[in-house]
Amino acid sequence: MSQKVLLTSKEVNIILHRLACQLIEKHLDFSDTILVGIQPRGTFLAERLKDLLEKEYNISKIALGYLDITFFRDDFRRTNKPLEANKTQMDVIVENKKVVFIDDVLYTGRSIRSALTAIQSFGRPSEIELLVLIDRRFSRHLPIQPDYRGRQVDAINDEKVLVCWKEQDGEDAVYLINNK
Repeated sequence: MSQKVLLTSKEVNIILHRLACQLIEKHLDFSDTILVGIQPRGTFLAERLKDLLEKEYNISKIALGYLDITFFRDDFRRTNKPLEANKTQMDVIVENKKVVFIDDVLYTGRSIRSALTAIQSFGRPSEIELLVLIDRRFSRHLPIQPDYRGRQVDAINDEKVLVCWKEQDGEDAVYLINNK
């Protein structure tokens, strides 16, 4: 097994600021926008962006929710191990709001397709966008593309992209892991 650093802590920080600025360009004061972290790993990115927008860019009252997609996935019955759902925490009304799905890695697109189905339980957004830290562009199974991307990565199928967050993993970094 080999591991290559794709992004250092400093590069992750630069990308987070760039993504925050791109969100501000499109959503201004965020009064009609809800950030939705896709459970489990998108929540770290969503929280980090919310903190950055509030503390560094002085935007107040950003709505944030967490969406669990476990049982909306089209492959959830294809495993023998029992699935453990994450917590959905949507204390906001998405009806006629702009929703920004936030996830760490866009791979096949199946998680986002699941999120599109799951969000309907909370109303009908006026618009849905997708923000990802890493876009594995040659791995898509569905025609889903990000509106905001931190870094594009060309990884082959037996390679895995691992995103580490200091809150969970003790460091901010992104690695490309080859299991061969």
